[in-house]
Amino acid sequence: MSKFNFIYEEPTVALQVTGSTPHGIYDADSEFQSDSLTTCKYVASKLGHPVMQLEFNSGSIYACLEEAVSEYSQQINHYNTKNWMWEHYGNTSTTTGMSSTGSHQAETPVGGMSLFTLAEQYGQAVNVGGNTTMFTGSITLSSSKQVYDLTSEATLESSVTTGNPMVVQRVFNEGPAAISKFYDPFAGAYDNIELLDSFGMGSVSPAVSYILRPISYDLSRANAIETNDKVRKSAYSFELVNNKIRIFPLPKDSDDGGKIYFHYYKRNDMTDVTHTKTSGKVSDPSNIPYKFITYTEINSMGRNWIRKYTLALAKELLGIIRSKYASLPLPNGEVSMDGEALKSEGREEKANLSEELKEFFEAVSKKEQATTEQEVANAQQEVLNKAPLKIYIG
Repeated sequence: MSKFNFIYEEPTVALQVTGSTPHGIYDADSEFQSDSLTTCKYVASKLGHPVMQLEFNSGSIYACLEEAVSEYSQQINHYNTKNWMWEHYGNTSTTTGMSSTGSHQAETPVGGMSLFTLAEQYGQAVNVGGNTTMFTGSITLSSSKQVYDLTSEATLESSVTTGNPMVVQRVFNEGPAAISKFYDPFAGAYDNIELLDSFGMGSVSPAVSYILRPISYDLSRANAIETNDKVRKSAYSFELVNNKIRIFPLPKDSDDGGKIYFHYYKRNDMTDVTHTKTSGKVSDPSNIPYKFITYTEINSMGRNWIRKYTLALAKELLGIIRSKYASLPLPNGEVSMDGEALKSEGREEKANLSEELKEFFEAVSKKEQATTEQEVANAQQEVLNKAPLKIYIG
């Protein structure tokens, strides 16, 4: 094929781009069609046309333009993934696009499934929630028997096995509540009785029911009762080792037939990782259903970056073509080609443009916005701290 088939000619029709791009991603976009014509002329003039002949046709510039728009779209999607990944994790379907146009829509931060899953795990550990079924078991007390094997001697709501043992979460072996002794009719102290006698209420029983004191007094008294029982009496407690429980104090004849209840999990339920919460849903950046951004909705700043990136790609491409021949022979000498210089310039400009775009996106990320708001709030607080306060004289 003659090399003259690949010499640049100025395009005149906007629709000429349709069918000339490798993938045809944006060919149907009217804004892309019109911009392709002006961008093609811009790139050609920056490369020296018509003073210098270009060794590629307009289709090569269209291919560079399509790649530039796709690169811009990828950077936008990376930015959105960084900011909103966990909002989509386990929530957004991988088969449904983010919107009909492909552009990113405004979102409300919800923390994503990961936040709630983590909260469930913490809640499960402290008995305030979780996603693992908790079962109830009990042991029947026998006099003078202190150690019980929960696996074999307990009555369990759901059986356990050696390969799936229980994990005891809570044992209900507690002494009588302090409140049961708090309102004892004979619990009034001597000073209380003297006080009530002086008001003529000493003969009324229970006398302490008529004493009005601060709530802190009630709390202190309840604490004193519990501390007294713990120090001076046999404390109600237990020791749990390898699902064998030792009960304190030692059960007596009067405890025969009594029961102590406990809550437990099955270990396999707690360590099960075969969850299907992300089945068909977003689980990592590779399956977030972001689309190529719609060219029509790209603003002027974005289109300016795309034009510059298209020029950098075209420079690199033209440099590769011209590098095929380092020089061309002439009757009285030779002409050196600038292929290597164009390649290095194009690659350097591409790298600078990509870094510039990444730095901009980083500056407007959620993290940087939060940091900026914090700095502004601190600065405003410093200003307010220096403002004189009014003095009121009454």
